[in-house]
Amino acid sequence: MKWIRERDALIAQTLAFVQLVTGRKDDVLQPDAPAVGSPVALEIVAMEAAAVEVEPPKVPLPPRSAPLTARESGDFRTEMQARLANFRKHQERFEREREEYCTATLTRLRAAIRDAGPPAKK
Repeated sequence: MKWIRERDALIAQTLAFVQLVTGRKDDVLQPDAPAVGSPVALEIVAMEAAAVEVEPPKVPLPPRSAPLTARESGDFRTEMQARLANFRKHQERFEREREEYCTATLTRLRAAIRDAGPPAKK
């Protein structure tokens, strides 16, 4: 019965993993679990040894784009006011550019209409 051996191996691996994660090394194997000298028990010991040697990869932190001195100092009100002022400047610039574009477009349109002259009658 192959599935029984696979089940016992899975249970043993799970118990070894739990012991490894919790740091407990006491014997929690049940009486129906594989014996100490069995291939499954040897596999568990090999897994524990391999798991102890493996270190998780170190992930570098992303670099900070711009230092926020106001945030670091805790002066949130000043930072918020500065951000709002910057936002208003951008909005005013966009409004000015839209007005200039609209004025230039209307000027070109009026000049094109004036240069075309009155429509010809049939």
